[in-house]
Amino acid sequence: MTFISQLDLQEILQTFSVLQWVPCFAILGTIPIILIPYFLVFTKFWLVSVFALAWLFYDWNTPSQGGRRSDWIRNWTLWKYFRNYFPVKLVKTHDLSPKRNYIIANHPHGIVSYGIFVNFATEATGFAQLFPDITPYVGTLEVTFWIPILREYVMSMGVCPVSELSLKYLLTQRGSGNAVVVVVGGAAEALLCRPGASTILLKPRKGFVRLALETGSYLVPSYSFGENEVLNQESFAEGSWKSFFLKILQKALKKFMGLTFCIFHGRGLTKGSWGFLPFNRPITTVVGEPLPIPKIEKPTKETVDKYHALYISALRKLFDQHKTQYGLSETQELTII
Repeated sequence: MTFISQLDLQEILQTFSVLQWVPCFAILGTIPIILIPYFLVFTKFWLVSVFALAWLFYDWNTPSQGGRRSDWIRNWTLWKYFRNYFPVKLVKTHDLSPKRNYIIANHPHGIVSYGIFVNFATEATGFAQLFPDITPYVGTLEVTFWIPILREYVMSMGVCPVSELSLKYLLTQRGSGNAVVVVVGGAAEALLCRPGASTILLKPRKGFVRLALETGSYLVPSYSFGENEVLNQESFAEGSWKSFFLKILQKALKKFMGLTFCIFHGRGLTKGSWGFLPFNRPITTVVGEPLPIPKIEKPTKETVDKYHALYISALRKLFDQHKTQYGLSETQELTII
């Protein structure tokens, strides 16, 4: 009889923890979208749908006012297996005082943003121990919170809408010791994320700087080394039918749904095979030194530009100080577009 060794069991659990992640969100999002209309029109359980919609209406503002985070869910053992799969690590370089609020800007987006999820939406890498008395909130698409069940699951991890209303509320109405975490490049940056690349979308992204000035929140640069290495993005020869079809699909999704789409692949269930699991490669998120920001109710364009430039300098400094330690060459440069 063959027994599964402890090492094999750990690998199975780690693989499952990553494998369930995207389907779990997809299922939790799809079930209410299908069942609520079905129950409402075709079954005698229409009251279930009415209750779900009534609760959604009643509770509409909760995600934008801090949500309902659950330390129990953030500390699930599942996330520790998720962390160990890569592994993912969170590195602190400076203290964050609980007397202030912060905007932690993270780069790069990657294709799926594994690093930001593990480090800031769970306690798998020990955020609460590294930054005591600081409460992180991870910003994501507002549409996520329009869907019953899914919104509850997402809020339990400390995830909030990445809208000006939501972020400003967290930075001004919930006291101090709050840190909103935003991926500045957004989904559009995913198209730049390829193994070996250190290219981020930042020059036109100044809204987070304006928000910091309006709320007096310190800006904190952070960089997830290795995020671009865990998935391979497919590219096709210019002029080929595949390239043409991909561009048409990308434009359509961008125009009608606001989504950025790319084709990617990773490893399969067995190492060496092709599939959609990320590669087992380390992701290390380094959180840099807070950049002091004055509170200015109506900052001018010149002021925003000034602090945006200071932020870029701080981010470059962070990148250059840690790049060789976390897998990049001395000559690797951070490209900002």
